[in-house]
Amino acid sequence: MSRKTTYTSSSQQRLLKVLMALFADVVTGVPGTVLAQAAGCSPSAITRDLDNLRTAGLAERDEETGLWRLTPRLPQQAVKVFNAVERAGARYEQARNRYTRNPD
Repeated sequence: MSRKTTYTSSSQQRLLKVLMALFADVVTGVPGTVLAQAAGCSPSAITRDLDNLRTAGLAERDEETGLWRLTPRLPQQAVKVFNAVERAGARYEQARNRYTRNPD
């Protein structure tokens, strides 16, 4: 059952949409107009959001192309998640092998 709260902030939700849209191209970058469309906001709102992400060290603007991309900070966290899942999988396999092998 979903419970409605009053904690949801439209500006924070928009910022999260921008972050997710930035994952679309972490190498070349994404135009601000595309990010504004993804977040459903105006160009001035996307400018404020991107400035906040830059201040937080999560996004950067390529001065040559004008495109925005994630800094390595968030993708590095994703790598940590994958590594943790791999370690958990290895522990699971060890336990499975321990309990399923034939006794001597």
